[in-house]
Amino acid sequence: MQAETTYQEQELLIKQKKKNLTKKKLDYMLLLLPTLGIFLFFFLLPLFFLFITSFKTFDASSGIGNDWTLQNYIKFLSEKSYLVVIWRTIKIALLTTLVAIVISFPVAYQISKAKGRIKNYLTLLVLSPLLISMVIRCYGWVILLNNNGVINNTLQHFGLIDRPLTLLYTEFSVIIGMVHVLFPYMVLSIMGSLERIDPSVIRASQNLGASPLRTFFSIVLPLTLPGIFAGSVMVFSLGVSSFVTPSILGGPQVKVMSYLTYEQVAVMLNWPYGSAIGFLLILIATITIIIYSKLLMNSKKGVAIQ
Repeated sequence: MQAETTYQEQELLIKQKKKNLTKKKLDYMLLLLPTLGIFLFFFLLPLFFLFITSFKTFDASSGIGNDWTLQNYIKFLSEKSYLVVIWRTIKIALLTTLVAIVISFPVAYQISKAKGRIKNYLTLLVLSPLLISMVIRCYGWVILLNNNGVINNTLQHFGLIDRPLTLLYTEFSVIIGMVHVLFPYMVLSIMGSLERIDPSVIRASQNLGASPLRTFFSIVLPLTLPGIFAGSVMVFSLGVSSFVTPSILGGPQVKVMSYLTYEQVAVMLNWPYGSAIGFLLILIATITIIIYSKLLMNSKKGVAIQ
């Protein structure tokens, strides 16, 4: 009789735990509902309509026709000039990410080692470009890179060049501008990983006779890979979809997919074709990020990111 009572009490206890767990899940869902609603309404719903519109025909009077077609995708993927634009978009985003990693790592390392007010001031210095409009920052680079700009005038003044260098409206100028804009995101991501490294691990490596270079490549760099990956995803995603910087510093000479989308939607008023380009841009960015993630997780020298 006592054993049966104990068994019933255990069953009641298990049921009560299940009820509490279900209640907690419901509470979490209720807390997530506002965020999920915003995400659904402002991201997934427009993306869904973008996808549907991309399969519509073009109507000169209304912009969107009633018939369904695959011609928008076929046209974009079959013309060589558009394939060049796809490659240019990915190449600029990848180079921007690579340059941002190389520049940001030493800056993040120094900030993570700083203490007190100096660390706060250095962090504020890194974040200060975000306080200025992106358009103003881009026009600042126009002043520097123009044929009659500061850089060309300085080089000509010292006799280093005979004629102005073509720096503006090139892929080079777009990459410089995008690195300047996206640099803080990479620094903060890498800095977060560096600050989580246990100093005793580095001291142990040094005590075992490892050189600073060996310690960096064997300890510091692998443990920083999660931050590098997070920063790379942000920089690449923002870079591949950037519109303002390529438009100002690249112009029509350096067309990227975001510029083509704007051109088709706002200038040509061909909404279906612009929607197809925009959806392909999202798809390409997503696939590239997935491939990058897989390569990083499978890296023997890296740290697996769960």
